[in-house]
Amino acid sequence: MDLEDTAAQLGVRAEELARVHRLAGDLPSAPLPAKADAPELLDRLAVPEADAAEILAGWPDPDSPLWTPQLRWLLDRSTALVRADLGGHDWLPPGPALPRDRGPAWRHLYAYSYLALVEVVRAYHRDHGVADAVTWTTLADLGRNLAVDRRMNGEGWPVMQAWLTLHVRGGVYELGRLQHHRGGTTLGLHIPDSGPLTPESVSASLDEGRAFFPRHFPDEHYTEFSCGSWLLDPQLLEHLPPESNIVRFQQRFELEPYEAQPGVDADVEVLRFVFRTLTTPLDQLPRRTVLQRAVLDHLQAGGHWYWRRGTFPI
Repeated sequence: MDLEDTAAQLGVRAEELARVHRLAGDLPSAPLPAKADAPELLDRLAVPEADAAEILAGWPDPDSPLWTPQLRWLLDRSTALVRADLGGHDWLPPGPALPRDRGPAWRHLYAYSYLALVEVVRAYHRDHGVADAVTWTTLADLGRNLAVDRRMNGEGWPVMQAWLTLHVRGGVYELGRLQHHRGGTTLGLHIPDSGPLTPESVSASLDEGRAFFPRHFPDEHYTEFSCGSWLLDPQLLEHLPPESNIVRFQQRFELEPYEAQPGVDADVEVLRFVFRTLTTPLDQLPRRTVLQRAVLDHLQAGGHWYWRRGTFPI
């Protein structure tokens, strides 16, 4: 495979493909499920109807004219890249961000890779005694992210495609209200877009995590929960009422000293999660909730939001 020519055909940088080639090498990939089984699988993964229809329309059938040799190579090697890190928990981009306006094969290539890895990670979960209910709840984050990306007119996917590799490597588990992220001696907490962040739901999820990981990963020893997010920016305390769910979540943590995170712009992350848009002018964004008004008042006054990390003992 000529990486320079392949990169030109795919509209990406050659060094991005060189990374895929280096990490995947000749390692085994994973086959997609049969197309006839795909509708049921997509339903179990909570994929919205519109996205499911596109995924099926762009399915990588052997004779599909939508799939160039270069696209097939990238699907195979990106799947192998992710599979090779089964059990891993670090951030892992599966490949370059593609020009997704070229059609469903381009738009959903990394979703096809995710589907190919479902049975791989299910076997990994079974080996660790993880219940099917936890497996499917965790993996259904695919549908949630596709729905968000559609709402964001495609602005969200470059981040999501890397985030979702954690699920199919067994690095993240959704336990009640929170997603728990393995790594070192710390369980990282993520907050999916799945309803109010009530103190009761957070406490129940933490209790689940305290029981889950010693049971299913007894060789791993966790001493604290952690979270890295703009939600932990103490400036929010100046704008939100003390009884708000966000304030009460924030108060669980002891903040670490502020340290800029390379590649993380908290202002962008706030817009991504609060408004689900990265390009709408501030004066056109909705002000329906207390949080939306707080975010906009702060930004329009010339302020900035900051990504903060905090911990508390398990």
